[in-house]
Amino acid sequence: MVYASKLQKSDLPWSGSPSPYNAEVKLGDGRRVALHYRQGKGLVEQHYSPRAKAWTEPTVIYRTTTDACQGIQLRTKNGTVAAIADFGPYCYDGEPPTESIAAVATGGLTDWSVNVTENFDGWERASVSDDGQRVVFGRDTTLRWSRINGFARQ
Repeated sequence: MVYASKLQKSDLPWSGSPSPYNAEVKLGDGRRVALHYRQGKGLVEQHYSPRAKAWTEPTVIYRTTTDACQGIQLRTKNGTVAAIADFGPYCYDGEPPTESIAAVATGGLTDWSVNVTENFDGWERASVSDDGQRVVFGRDTTLRWSRINGFARQ
């Protein structure tokens, strides 16, 4: 893995700070994961190495040309990172998402498991188990991920 880049941010216009189109989380070992929206591309990920003091090149983990909704959520425990992001036509204006993304990465953070639920109003939260082996997305309607089985609808 090459760590030689600077952190990039979303290219979506936003006048306030912080922008709802960027998210970053720090892992217990000092690594960081950042996600942002890129127009015409989708959901982009970079991760940071404290040893190299640099970021990886941006990688698209979910490709779409649909408009981004405001807000990316990141949660982490014990080396597991869970992400929630949404896309939909005019979503930035308050329309409901048409693509609700649940994503999980572990270990070297280079492989993301991505689940897309269409025409769904988005996952409210992601809960990572203390040992990092399981993630539950949602409350009433849930989507489960485990290191052993990946994503499974319950």
